[in-house]
Amino acid sequence: MGKLTDNAIKGAFARARREQRMVRLADGGWLTLLVLPNGTARWQQRYRYGGKERTVSYGSFAEVSLAEARTRAEKARALLRDGIDPVEQRRADKAEKRRIVENTFGAAAQQWFDFNLPRWKPATSEKVRQYLDKDLLPPLRLRPLANITTQELDDVMKRIEKRGAHNVAKKSRQWCKSIFRYGIAKGMTKDNPADLLGDIADAMPESTNYAHLTFEELPELLRALDRYEGSPLTKGAIWLALWTANRPGITRTLRWSELDLDDALWTIEKGRDGMKRGYAHLTPLPTQAITMLRDLRKISGTFEHVFIGRNDPRQPMSDAAVAKALATMGFKGRQTAHGFRHLVSTALNERGYQADWVERQLAHGDPDKIRGTYNKAAYLEPRRRMMQEWADLLESIQNSGGNVMPLRNASGKRR
Repeated sequence: MGKLTDNAIKGAFARARREQRMVRLADGGWLTLLVLPNGTARWQQRYRYGGKERTVSYGSFAEVSLAEARTRAEKARALLRDGIDPVEQRRADKAEKRRIVENTFGAAAQQWFDFNLPRWKPATSEKVRQYLDKDLLPPLRLRPLANITTQELDDVMKRIEKRGAHNVAKKSRQWCKSIFRYGIAKGMTKDNPADLLGDIADAMPESTNYAHLTFEELPELLRALDRYEGSPLTKGAIWLALWTANRPGITRTLRWSELDLDDALWTIEKGRDGMKRGYAHLTPLPTQAITMLRDLRKISGTFEHVFIGRNDPRQPMSDAAVAKALATMGFKGRQTAHGFRHLVSTALNERGYQADWVERQLAHGDPDKIRGTYNKAAYLEPRRRMMQEWADLLESIQNSGGNVMPLRNASGKRR
């Protein structure tokens, strides 16, 4: 063992050049240095396994020192003592390294997304895609799954929480956990570092209502909306939110097929994407909404959605479009898309409309349990009158330069 010396190796190089032939130097333990006439040399180890002679190479002398070659040879002998073929073990090690390098978070996330896409509702897939592209893939895309630690994932979540997006961080933790579970099932990794993210997550801040203006502040918004010079589609989405009080996700994904403009009715079928708990819902449309929608048909009438995406008209408007418009108009932090529901609900309740009408307009509660049975047209006619009077009030405020006008209730009395 350890027969080779620096002098012996130098002599072998000179001899190989002089005699123009390969010189073989044995170090013991089956380790050999093959010195070639061209001035290069490589390490080699011969051994017997399963009754057959085999050879394993350890690289060139220029890249692998004598000490490192001896270390590798000793590891091979240890494998043989355990009944393991060193060549097969090297192949397995290389395959494992290749698997680790190839099985990145980005590759796993895309496969996981494609696998689940047929199972998700469009609103879910859109949200997952948005969170992946914005928050998870930029720092993790090229990272091998097997090398990602819980701390690394937590650092990503902390950056999301730092900007106040706690719900995004919560969803991202869940999706990371699911991505790693998919990766484990597919043999892409062995561990799930996302399992314990919830145990070290920051506490969620106390929930608050969606920011919304008071009725007294409404004229300010209507004046700003009247002056708004952005997309007529975004402006239309804001008006429709004020006229109907439907959920933002339902409004921005409104389909032309759901509208009966002649009957002034918006029908949301049971199971519709974005509809809480998947209930059916009928929304009466005031005349102002009908006029606006007929105008918008000239813009988006050939597409599926009324409020089409800015970059891809085959997709609905982004869920950030209304928020950006409100910020542009000066209402960031004061009014949100969802806050329109609070604004309208408060105004209608304060003006004496029956609570059941308002709740049904907002699609609150389980319609299957309303008064014991469910008629999907429940309170439709009184709601038609209520929402038309509300739209008329908004129009009168707009036309009067922003003065708050009294709202008639269903009995015709001013409130």
